[in-house]
Amino acid sequence: MPITIKKGDEIAAMRVAGRLASEVLDFITPMVIPGVTTGELDRLCHDYMVDVQGTIPAPLHYAPPGYPPYPKSICTSINQQICHGIPGERVLKDGDIVNLDITVIKDGFHGDTSRTFLVGDVSIAARHLTEVTFECMWLGIDQVRPGARVGDIGAVIQRHAHANGYSVVHEYCGHGIGREFHEDPQIMHFGTAGTGVSFVPGMIFTIEPMINAGRRHVRQLGDGWTIVTRDRSLSAQWEHTVLVTETGHEVLTVSAGARPRPSSLPGKP
Repeated sequence: MPITIKKGDEIAAMRVAGRLASEVLDFITPMVIPGVTTGELDRLCHDYMVDVQGTIPAPLHYAPPGYPPYPKSICTSINQQICHGIPGERVLKDGDIVNLDITVIKDGFHGDTSRTFLVGDVSIAARHLTEVTFECMWLGIDQVRPGARVGDIGAVIQRHAHANGYSVVHEYCGHGIGREFHEDPQIMHFGTAGTGVSFVPGMIFTIEPMINAGRRHVRQLGDGWTIVTRDRSLSAQWEHTVLVTETGHEVLTVSAGARPRPSSLPGKP
């Protein structure tokens, strides 16, 4: 499909949707603790979206070609689960890491973001993977400006992940977003700088690297959705929705509780 360039009121609506998605994660953060089930996290987020925000949980019953309808309102991906983990009876344990992926629809526009949470007392290895993944996302965001290319994002993410001994998932990527959940362009998290689609003001897309502690290879579970590392190594993910502006970029999925860009990273956002 052609890339949709957003203007004026559309950008304003995307700012609202992005903030609301991030505020769901702010709301749920105190509840991501040992002993809670992923199903309970889903229920709490669903009720907050519907009853408090007046938003629609975009994942609920979402069924792209080749997939069964997604049965829940958020994605909860634990430890070796890379993405699309379905909430249920699984209880979070001390030492787990879990990615909560939130997409809301407000006034017809989508806001999409995710964070990886450390549950209780987490190992140094799991903490380091999560931190490097967060840095990868921000290094990718730093590349976004008019005239830059999709490959610039992938190249810097891949370089940082590999420098830390990690691998980058190839099969799943960021994506354009707006009135549709998934639009063009695809934003790969690996690749070669100076290649791919050029960015122009008004483009809006997600950057959401999935970084594995082991090898990059994946497999799908029998539920038709959950993606895990083939070697059962840990995986982490962070996601923001980003607007290309006239002079650079604007991160749309920000809220009071959103963690800022690491000050330790080189360069400027």
